[in-house]
Amino acid sequence: MGSHKDAENPKATLPTPVTPAGRDALDAILAGPGRTVIALDFDGTLAPIVPDPEQARAHPDAVAALAALAPKVASVAVVTGRPAAVAVRHGGFAGVPGLEHLVVLGHYGAERWDAVTGTVSAPAPHPGVAAVRAELPGFLDRVGAWQGTWIEEKGRALAVHTRRATDPQAAFEALRTPLTDLATRHGLIVEPGRMVLELRPPGMDKGVALREYLEEAAADSVLYAGDDLGDLPAFATLEKLRTEGTPALLVCSGSTEVTELSERADVVVDGPQGVVHLLAAIAEHL
Repeated sequence: MGSHKDAENPKATLPTPVTPAGRDALDAILAGPGRTVIALDFDGTLAPIVPDPEQARAHPDAVAALAALAPKVASVAVVTGRPAAVAVRHGGFAGVPGLEHLVVLGHYGAERWDAVTGTVSAPAPHPGVAAVRAELPGFLDRVGAWQGTWIEEKGRALAVHTRRATDPQAAFEALRTPLTDLATRHGLIVEPGRMVLELRPPGMDKGVALREYLEEAAADSVLYAGDDLGDLPAFATLEKLRTEGTPALLVCSGSTEVTELSERADVVVDGPQGVVHLLAAIAEHL
């Protein structure tokens, strides 16, 4: 893979995107960072995937890389399916010099945390979530959920994880249809991910959240990095923006579990460590 490099003043190497649109986007970001939005997924992108999501924490160098980059660009936004406050806590984003204008769009954009105020704004929760919360434990017993399957409480959503099951993929496939039926009955949808099925309200996804935020920020260019199926709507939004003339760089935080994302990405990096290195390299080049 080639690289953008300054021969007289060597800097951290930037990867060369594999597509012409990706190369144009990286050039646009480097040429006009003040109108660039850097948008990032959390789990699997800024934080390594771990068996227990409560133990997930941002990569040790993530906050430093973000703090170096954020003052040089229009905005940095973390777009996550987690509650915004949980992502802030697990990321260590609050009160960090350089991240004064960081925004966290939680629950796929249903919640928003602004570093400026340190507060979360959100609409009223969907009633279907409370109904599913009450029904889900007994439901999983009735459908014979595999041992090792467990429920994660996400406030505005619920997630059923199969990563700890004896055969995580088989457990995932066995639960997909019954959980979709349960969600539909209560006006919710199922969002599949890496050995997880999330039951959440319809109408918001990372693509919708990202598009609304980019319009608010009046972005001239954008970078989005993600790792999972839930990031595909964000990729689709960026691909649409490209057709409208906005340079957009699609980055996949490399995963052998989700090839759909890597096949559409301009740049594939080696997980959260690779994302951190990319952010630090961009900051150094600006």
